[in-house]
Amino acid sequence: MPSRSAAEIYERVPTQVFPGSAQAAAALAQEVADLIRTKNKAGKPAVLGLATGSTPVPFYRELIRLHKEEKLSFKNVITFNLDEYYGLDASHPESYARFMRDQLFDHIDIPVENINIPSGTVPGDQVFAHCRAYEERIDSAGGIDIQILGIGRTGHIGFNEPGSSRDSLTRRITLDRVTRQDAASDFRGEENVPRFAITMGVGTILRAKKLALMAWGENKAAVVAKALEGPVTEAVSASFLQEHADARFLIDQGAARELTRIKLPWLVGPVSWTPRETRRAVVWQSFHAKRTVLKLTDEDYNEHGLSDLLSEQGPAYQLNIRIFNQLQHTITGWPGGKPDADDTYRPERARPYPKRTLVFSPEPQDAVVGMGGTIDRLVEQGHDVRIVSLTSGSLRVADSEADKFASTLLELASTADTPAAWSHQTDYARDILHILEEKGEFGEDPPKLRRLKGLILRGELRDAAHALGISPDQVVILDLPFYEKGRYRRFKAADDDLAAVKQLLQDFKPHQIYATGDAADPSSVSAITFRLIESALRACEFEEWSSSCSFWVYRGKERPLEPHEIDMAVPMSPVQIERKARALSRYAALSSLEKDAPESNRQNARTYDTLGMAEYEAIESFHRWKRS
Repeated sequence: MPSRSAAEIYERVPTQVFPGSAQAAAALAQEVADLIRTKNKAGKPAVLGLATGSTPVPFYRELIRLHKEEKLSFKNVITFNLDEYYGLDASHPESYARFMRDQLFDHIDIPVENINIPSGTVPGDQVFAHCRAYEERIDSAGGIDIQILGIGRTGHIGFNEPGSSRDSLTRRITLDRVTRQDAASDFRGEENVPRFAITMGVGTILRAKKLALMAWGENKAAVVAKALEGPVTEAVSASFLQEHADARFLIDQGAARELTRIKLPWLVGPVSWTPRETRRAVVWQSFHAKRTVLKLTDEDYNEHGLSDLLSEQGPAYQLNIRIFNQLQHTITGWPGGKPDADDTYRPERARPYPKRTLVFSPEPQDAVVGMGGTIDRLVEQGHDVRIVSLTSGSLRVADSEADKFASTLLELASTADTPAAWSHQTDYARDILHILEEKGEFGEDPPKLRRLKGLILRGELRDAAHALGISPDQVVILDLPFYEKGRYRRFKAADDDLAAVKQLLQDFKPHQIYATGDAADPSSVSAITFRLIESALRACEFEEWSSSCSFWVYRGKERPLEPHEIDMAVPMSPVQIERKARALSRYAALSSLEKDAPESNRQNARTYDTLGMAEYEAIESFHRWKRS
């Protein structure tokens, strides 16, 4: 472990920040490989504590690569998994036992008898004994050599939700509402997520000889900072890693963004005052001092550790005006550019007008959630707008919606004047109802059912788009293969996915692109599709249309853009925010975060108001993406 720098003084656990999850996963996998080989030479088994969820997926893929390409053997490895949903058997598609087989165990040479995962089906009156036996198996194996961890949005490690004590052991626990919300897409609705789990306790985890916690994406940034820089508290079980003699965090740049050395670098050392860093400092100071930007004083800068900025770019009066003007210039009612206007200080260029605009939506609801008001404005101003749903979204549709469709179709056929003419529809509806009954509440959807669910969501998207002025022929559903072949947390894009996105770009030749996913978990649908769009644009970089195509990033489920990151802020009137809410209401299944999108837009407006900008009802914000 490299020595810690002065910039890391706020972090109470050694932390390595990597460019991306792949590099971090590779580094940790190599360390585990070295451990396995060292233990083998000593004639001892390596004992690994393993985690589930999307975070360790790149780590497991690297272990598989090491096994297949570098002959790393797992025959003398014993594993203990952190947790399992209570109520799911090992064959359930969302059980962690199934996850581990799919993601690791079926691809390496580990003996089945060396794999240990808590049972999700142990009878209630035997749970205590089962958990105690799990602890005893860990001790009998000699203890865990290295425990791999992720971190949930509540700060939990394993399923140790807020309130878990430092000495807690393996036990059954009630899952927090936020944790169940995060798992909602896996189970096609929050109501289907199990309410209980069996998990190693904090005390069990801390007995491991080494702890390695991984975190990816900006959505994890706030809780990572709490765990690393905040007090040790039962409210954030990951904070207990501060008390371990050999713990560390391995995170990507997105997950590191709330660390003091990244977010407030002027508090830990010299800063290179780039325009973006300057704006970040002034905005932070405005909130911290509870003054609008134009009211900040020299004393405010000195008192908040910004004397170097003041001496380099001051006095405060001139610096304030410059940053105020920068913020003001992000605001525009013309997201496609204002025709025949001076666009020197406008976010988007005036020409060409009208523009061909592609709005990419990872799943059918994302674009409306993230930028429904801006879509409405672009259409209103005459641009040629296409909403492109990159996937069918079938995995997020509840069984109840398919049941409702099939039952309605049967009822419609029964009331027809010539029922025989509806025989094909009747057979189809009965087949769907049979499939639903056969697979049960949590079984995997066969292709026929997934197709129906995709069609249901496709109809909802077209209905929502119509509420924003988009006609059905302006809605494109790509149905990318990686989604149709995969499941949440287990997707892997391929060449045919990239080819489909590239072909769409070449056919449409857009002047403007809107996309989301830059801040998402690397294994999420949003992040995968964002990388596909980037790769497709790189493949088209020498085509004439590409060099002048502007690329705007919006946020939906991910962390909202902060004021210093915003390059375009599109105000929404009360009528427009209501229109967006009506469009969102067309979707039968939205998460609580997605339903709250209009309120998030109102909060954007309040933030701008606090900084001293004009007061608006709501604002959708965008970041200009600089293509690599």
